Formats: sequence, C-alpha cells, structure tokens
Amino acid sequence: MRAETAARSRTVVGHAVLLLGVLITIFPFYWMFVMASNTTGDIFAYPPKLIPGPHLWENMDKVFDGIDFWGSMGITVVAATSVTFLVLLFDSLAAFAFAKYAFPGRRVLFWIVLATFMIPMQLALVPQFVTLAWLGWVGSLKALIIPGAANAFGIFWMRQYAQGAIADELIQASRVDGAGFFRQWWAVGLPVLRPGLAFLGIFTFFHIWNDYLWPLIVMTDPGKVTLQVAVQQLNGVYTTDQSMVIAGALMSVIPLIGVFLIGSRHFIANLAAGAMKF
Repeated sequence: MRAETAARSRTVVGHAVLLLGVLITIFPFYWMFVMASNTTGDIFAYPPKLIPGPHLWENMDKVFDGIDFWGSMGITVVAATSVTFLVLLFDSLAAFAFAKYAFPGRRVLFWIVLATFMIPMQLALVPQFVTLAWLGWVGSLKALIIPGAANAFGIFWMRQYAQGAIADELIQASRVDGAGFFRQWWAVGLPVLRPGLAFLGIFTFFHIWNDYLWPLIVMTDPGKVTLQVAVQQLNGVYTTDQSMVIAGALMSVIPLIGVFLIGSRHFIANLAAGAMKF
C-alpha cells in the first residue's frame, strides 16, 4: 500500500513538472500574442498587461502597409523548401556512402566533413559572398539556396542513422541482384532512412526560415528579401511601433507552428531514436 502511494506521488510530481515545462515553453508565444494585440503604450505600461487586447487586426494591417509581406513570404517558402530538398538529397547520398561503402580515404574524408562542422558560420561569410559575387548570383534566389544545399550536420546525422538502420545483408543482397550505388540508395537506403530524413527536413526548414544574417547580406534589393529581414525593416529610424513589429514577428512564425504541429510526432520520436543510437 505504501509502495503504491509512493508510486502515485512520483507520477503526480512528474506530471506537475511536465505541465510546468509546457507552460514555460508556451508562455513566450502567448506573450508575443498579448503584445501584438495591444498598443506600444500598453506594452511599456506598468503593471504589464497579461491578457490580449483589441488591436491585433489593426497592427497586422500596419504590417501589410509597411512591407511586402506576401512577397517576402513567397521568397522564404521557396528558399526554405528548396534548401530542405537539396539537403535531404545530397546529405542522404553522402551519408549512405560513408555508412555502407568501404573506399580508400573514407575515414579521412568523414573527419574533414566533421571539421567543417566546427568552423563558425561567421568565418565563412566573406569567402562565400566573394564567390557568389564572382558568379554574379548576389541578389538572386540562387544566393539563398545553393550555399545551403548540403551541410556537415546533416551528413553526420544521416550517417549515424544509416549505420544502425540499414542492415549490411540488405546491401549485399541488392548487389547480388546487380544494383548499383544509386539504385541501392533509392530502393534500399531511402525507405529505411525515412524517419531520420523527416527530422533532418524539419530541422533544416526551420533553420532556413529563421535565418536572418545570410539573407540580409546577399539579398541586396530591399523589395526582395526574406520574411525575417522584412520584419526587421518595420523598425523606424527614430521611433518604432513595437506592437506592429511584434505583430509582424507573430505572423512570420505562424507557418512554422503549423509545420511543427503537423510533423511533431515524427520530430520527437526520431530525435529520441537518434539520441539513443549515438
């Protein structure tokens, strides 16, 4: 009886901790909604308002008047979708080769890939910009998409996943049937790697969607920028309507919340599975 009571108490405490964690996680989004639905004066009032106000639609109209919201949304969707597709394609090909093919220099090449993962992104900005300027791509969508078409994290993640998920016997059987590298990757590797690809796809899409620094540098036309850069343009030189800016930020994250809710089951399950394999 005492043991049952102790187990029930631990369950209650565990649920209370989880509920607290959920509330802490959700509160920033709720607070953003509260500020976006009030005026700038209400935001800086004391004590602060904790309930939504009646000015949400008014602030959203100001956002539409201030920037080309739907144009920036289109550029962001194209860039994020294209980069995600290319990352899934190239990273899964590289990871499949590193995980299931024994070729000279494999370990050295893999360590070189991991070494690039350690280089801060800021150090690569100037060489990448000079290269894109030489190619004449600055200001175009290619400058947003091509530099992010593959990355070391994705190769590392998918290589670890492929090593544990794809049985060597399947690869050997496909070779006996005469399958080459690309057929093995397509017919044997991809169906097994699908859960890992789901996580990598969501992770990459979020990263490109929220990226601010690189689009700010390479998209030189103020009328053709991504959503994060466009929202920043709402800030005035001398004064800023903070409630309007926060309304723009709120509008920019709504698609991400939808993507996360749709893929949350795969996202969480595959993150846990990957952690156990490492």
